[in-house]
Amino acid sequence: MTESTYDKGMKVRREVLSDAHVDRAEAKKDAFTEDFQELITNYAWGSIWTRPGLNRTTRSAITLTALIAGGYWEELEMHIRAALRNGLSEEEIKEVFLQSAIYCSVPAANTAFSIGRRVLEEERSA
Repeated sequence: MTESTYDKGMKVRREVLSDAHVDRAEAKKDAFTEDFQELITNYAWGSIWTRPGLNRTTRSAITLTALIAGGYWEELEMHIRAALRNGLSEEEIKEVFLQSAIYCSVPAANTAFSIGRRVLEEERSA
């Protein structure tokens, strides 16, 4: 029996975001949000993050850039932690933010650096 896309996605989602994060998201889902949680687990985590074409550090770098470009600051915080879990160093995260200053905007990178500093300090203290 093969593992379903959902099951593969849930495994990767837990590895990247942490069991604690996924458990909180699962505990909060209700009739209104359940379909969305299933969608992101199936498609984002089960269909995209499991593909062999890119490693997780590259996927994290791309994700950080996309979140900066879109101004998705709460998601950026979560994915900085995920990037560390996926093996990006603080130096590499800084480089992603610097690159984003050129292609996304200096104000967006400024916000990313502010969030990044706080998250990295929290992670060092944990």
